[in-house]
Amino acid sequence: MKNNASKSMDMLTGSLWDKIIIFAIPLAVTGMLQQMFNAADVAVLGHFVSSDAMAAVGNNVPIIGLAVSLCMGLSLGANVVVARDIGMHRPDRTRRAVHTAFGLALGFGIITTVIGELGCGPLLDCLDVPASVRQPASDYLRVFLLGMPFMAIYNFLAAVFRSKGDTKTPLLALVYATIFNAVGNLVVVLVFHMEAGGVALATVLANVLAAGYLFWKQLVLHDELRLTPRRLLQINREDLATMIRIGLPAGIQGMVFSLSNLLIQAAINSLGPAAMAGCVAAFTIEMNVYCFINAFGLAATTFVSQNYGAGNLPRCRRATWISLGINMAATCLLVAVATYFGRTILGWFSADEAVISLAFTRILFVVLAEPINVIMETTSDAMRGYGCSLPPAIATLVCICSIRVIWVYTVFAWSPDFTTLMEVYPISWVITTIVLCLLYWRHQRELTRTQRVRG
Repeated sequence: MKNNASKSMDMLTGSLWDKIIIFAIPLAVTGMLQQMFNAADVAVLGHFVSSDAMAAVGNNVPIIGLAVSLCMGLSLGANVVVARDIGMHRPDRTRRAVHTAFGLALGFGIITTVIGELGCGPLLDCLDVPASVRQPASDYLRVFLLGMPFMAIYNFLAAVFRSKGDTKTPLLALVYATIFNAVGNLVVVLVFHMEAGGVALATVLANVLAAGYLFWKQLVLHDELRLTPRRLLQINREDLATMIRIGLPAGIQGMVFSLSNLLIQAAINSLGPAAMAGCVAAFTIEMNVYCFINAFGLAATTFVSQNYGAGNLPRCRRATWISLGINMAATCLLVAVATYFGRTILGWFSADEAVISLAFTRILFVVLAEPINVIMETTSDAMRGYGCSLPPAIATLVCICSIRVIWVYTVFAWSPDFTTLMEVYPISWVITTIVLCLLYWRHQRELTRTQRVRG
């Protein structure tokens, strides 16, 4: 294979634990860099503009999370389809799937931008955004949405690279974009005296850079992952349907968290600006821990997809358990670090002691419960690797949404304080994890029964 072919990994033979780590670590760092986009926005606005500007970004987190979650879910569908074709040694179908993934990314990005711009006002109304932060929140969201096509292209192309084990190329693209975003934030605020809208513009341009880098890299590949300019908009209906069938439920599962967070964000807003700003700072730490959970979960998806395509069910199960074990160990370590250094890290975002105190309370309730999230993510991600995406999405929808809605309108309504609101996170995770474990056990039993019949 030529030097500019994709950096593939043999997921079908040999040891698993070392390959899973090599696969997941760059992916986790990529996720952390993606979170640094938001962290840089928050930090610059918090230190050089005002707490209101910082809170304006925080109010947009659940809305942006809806679009990003759906994008990530659909890109996961592309990851599964391409990885399965690779496992089945079907290069022609792999090429077809790669071009379908690009077309889906472009279409999704454009549609999301249009819908988001039209619905910006009503969405902010649903959150009961205070008048003091309404305008900067609107400015940030409207500019940010202009970059959705580029964000979608980056995530889908990263999923294609990931399907063959290359998580380093997407990481490199994001390193360049993160540096650009950090410098751009400072320039637009300190030099051009722009506020939330200017910070969002720097983020959009950084997304353009990341997407452009991956697009160029894929144009010059010499293997089945290569993009051919004349086929960029050639979409295969069969591959598209499969990507949507697998990716849409996964996206909905992610959106469920964002939807429930919309409700919780409205409750947070009722507690005042300090609670709003504190949640923004704490959320940044939470998401950096979650990046590792998500990375090893995606490792389970990709390794299971390739080996399921190759018909090696025992190796699929080993990949799942090894991903779960390494994921749990890494998460526990990160939770300990985040808890011990939490107040120091929070001080980077705000000097207000009230904000720091509330943010640390959120860390104690949410970050300390992340090991539960490890089980929840790994089981659902493994099932998606087999192509079973709808059941975990439904379970998450029913459990997460119902529990959080009931909690906000009953327990929090009776005792409207910050601690009471934060308690809903670990409670909803525990119940959802139990349901997902039962679904995984049932799914594996059905696979074993099917294998015996075929045998």
